Amino acid sequence: MNHKKNLRPLNVSFRHGSPSERIFRQRAGLPVAAAIAPGAKPTPAHDLHFHGGKTIPDLHFMNFYVGGDVWPPDDVTDIDKSLAAAMADVHLNNVMEQYFPGDITSTFDGSEKLAGPAPGTVSQGDIETLVTSLATQGKFAGRDLSSTVFNFMLSPGTILNDNAGPTAAISHGATTVRKNPIPDDDDGDSLQGLGGYHGSVHANNGNTIYYAVGVYSETRADGTQNGIPVFDKPWKNVVATFYHELNEARTDADVEDAIRAGNDPNANRFLGWTSDQGEECGDFPVFESGNDLSEVFQEVPLTAGGGTVPVQFQYSDNAHGPEGPRATPANKANA
Repeated sequence: MNHKKNLRPLNVSFRHGSPSERIFRQRAGLPVAAAIAPGAKPTPAHDLHFHGGKTIPDLHFMNFYVGGDVWPPDDVTDIDKSLAAAMADVHLNNVMEQYFPGDITSTFDGSEKLAGPAPGTVSQGDIETLVTSLATQGKFAGRDLSSTVFNFMLSPGTILNDNAGPTAAISHGATTVRKNPIPDDDDGDSLQGLGGYHGSVHANNGNTIYYAVGVYSETRADGTQNGIPVFDKPWKNVVATFYHELNEARTDADVEDAIRAGNDPNANRFLGWTSDQGEECGDFPVFESGNDLSEVFQEVPLTAGGGTVPVQFQYSDNAHGPEGPRATPANKANA
């Protein structure tokens, strides 16, 4: 399909060395017209630049668990608690504040299980249909849609792809399971290393609804990997994936509009912070880590104490590479 030949900003997470990385890096680019993590080298050529698009300094987010019937309750509790703590952590936010004129905040607005079994495969078309359905049902009533990202956590066993069309029927209260289709060679698939992505839906009433979706990353019984399994427990991988996606969403909220615009140079106006290669803040750190993802996927101590949280380090212009938590705010990046 011709649209896949267009260069596009990255709004996905993927496993380094995977087929998904190859697929998305072939597409990556912009429309035409400190203390760095150990083991990483400074890469100023990949510094992020502000293009004038929307950012979200005071972020809200809510978690929806797709295929709620099969979600382990302890995993839900651990994900909710750890993701909320990571997104609000002072030392982690000291890295991200360089991309905003002032302080940033993050507020967790709770979670909900969407009843039903685990869908076999979920596409971008499925998720955007689900977002529209939940909005119609009033699920997002009372939320500030301009500053809220709705996270869709896919249940154990579900495969995620980036197909624009629907592959399964998903709705609140019911999920229809469909056999997994054979992915096209040009499609990103979680069995090929895709971890998640973020985007937006334009509702009929004119509202823009922001979302992120990610898989239950794990090594399966047959030895194959779904998503980006790095940590010793799948729920930790989920937290790291959504930490990646939420930070990208708040620094580059309208990237999906830029992708929809294709190679129109005017698409740049939708972009927030990206590199000249089209990378968002979470992308190049994964590539730069090479075959040792533990360089950028780490459990870090919370600033206020109370344990650790699993995160993926984000790109820092201040360090010219992935940067872990820091005690003082990074210098403001240049627009």
